[in-house]
Amino acid sequence: MFTGLVEELGTVRSFRQTGAYYTLSVEAGMSGELVLGQSVSVSGACLTVTRKDGRTFDVEMMRETWGRTWFGRGLRAGSRVNLERAMRLTDRLDGHLVLGHVDGVARLAEIRGVETREAVFVPEDRELLRGIVEKGSVAVDGVSLTVIDAGRESFSVGLIPATLEATTLGGLRAGSVINLETDILGKYVARLTGFEPEEKRGDYLASLLSL
Repeated sequence: MFTGLVEELGTVRSFRQTGAYYTLSVEAGMSGELVLGQSVSVSGACLTVTRKDGRTFDVEMMRETWGRTWFGRGLRAGSRVNLERAMRLTDRLDGHLVLGHVDGVARLAEIRGVETREAVFVPEDRELLRGIVEKGSVAVDGVSLTVIDAGRESFSVGLIPATLEATTLGGLRAGSVINLETDILGKYVARLTGFEPEEKRGDYLASLLSL
């Protein structure tokens, strides 16, 4: 579990397929403090450390992660990624509870403002907007942000200069794709209240009618 507060920017050294898995090598100062088997949030995706070598460490991901994140679309040597180690129970929760389980991707539609900016994102799967509420929390590429506005087609978040400087979000441009994780509390509320996306309800009804 993470807080969405980025510790460091890492640089991808290689990204390759290894059998049924994908192996990502990242160069970062925190490499020396990591241990094998430890969880690290890489631009919002919780991945496991499998190898260490000086300032470089490897993590592995399944095809599900590769396909659900922007990693399968544009991750390559030289890409910059946001890094955060798993939180300790004694840590202050300065961001919000982030699992590192990416729900899907969203595309940056526009950035408004000059210094303090408002970024508008459009999720590829509009159903994800049901888990995003005004003044709630959302993880954008692993960064904990406060939602300014949540509509039917898009949502917006505020980006202060410190966030733009310390994370990969400072390099976003219109059309950039990010990893999106909605608030875990909203997911449980939706589950407990019986909400299911339209397509899932349709599949369920179809299965009943076929009996």
